[in-house]
Amino acid sequence: MRCPFCQFDSTKVVDSRLTDPGDAVRRRRQCEGCGSRFTTFERAEGPMLVVRKRDGRRERFDRDKLVSGMLESTNKRPVEVSDLEALAESIMGEARQLGGEVDSSWIGERVLRGLARLDRVSALMFACIYRSFSDLSDFEAELTRLKAESLPGEEQLAITVPSDPSATIDRPPTGAPRGAEGELESVRRGHAGHP
Repeated sequence: MRCPFCQFDSTKVVDSRLTDPGDAVRRRRQCEGCGSRFTTFERAEGPMLVVRKRDGRRERFDRDKLVSGMLESTNKRPVEVSDLEALAESIMGEARQLGGEVDSSWIGERVLRGLARLDRVSALMFACIYRSFSDLSDFEAELTRLKAESLPGEEQLAITVPSDPSATIDRPPTGAPRGAEGELESVRRGHAGHP
């Protein structure tokens, strides 16, 4: 396997595991030249995956587009790209098991659930776009749903909403990671995703 960073032609596998739902092998590799790490996936060639859009169009499933959309939602959040890639692979595996053709809304719900397991703030940011929130009440309803939903797995980030909507939320010092309160205040001010 050639390194995608320096093109050195020798890499070693440092971790290998089956993806969920088990239709591919995910390998973490390290370049023996530059030391960079990257992920590869190995799977048997299956049927082409097709996405049915809301307007009735059908198009080929684009894994890169899916990962790119998730990256936007996790911008400046503590989420690893390799976790997003694994989530995309899991969604593709499920789609294959369902016959290779799925609705775009089915994909959106799987992404939302997967992001909620990784980082609830990222899930909230994804929901803003995916569910096309029209006002703050939509945002707060999704926030309430995410807080109430019990998710198995890793410890989740606590999300709190001020009881007084007009209350000023203290901002973290410059350069500090922003919690859910800072994200909520950013959306209220119309600056979601920007420091």
